Amino acid sequence: MAITMTERAAERVRKFLENRGKGIGVRLGVKTTGCSGMAYDIEFADEVEEFDEVFESHGVKVLVNPKSLVYLDGTEVDFVKEGLNEGFKFTNPNEAERCGCGESFTV
Repeated sequence: MAITMTERAAERVRKFLENRGKGIGVRLGVKTTGCSGMAYDIEFADEVEEFDEVFESHGVKVLVNPKSLVYLDGTEVDFVKEGLNEGFKFTNPNEAERCGCGESFTV
């Protein structure tokens, strides 16, 4: 099982953490929402929780709880700029389909 982050995404996370002044990395998970059922949830992580799986890419820690890992195993996190929009992009081999607006997915 593995979660990876591109160098571009890792650099973006490092900049966010520097500006924030604290944190050990990011916590990646899934939440129930949207028209397809699940959405990616990414937030700052200040500490490793008891059951977290910890992955590291390009010097950045990605923490995932066991319940989310089932849906996220093999996911690559990238940071992309598309026109005026920018944000994290998730390439997840477990996705069966994604809703039309791109907010949620199903496995």
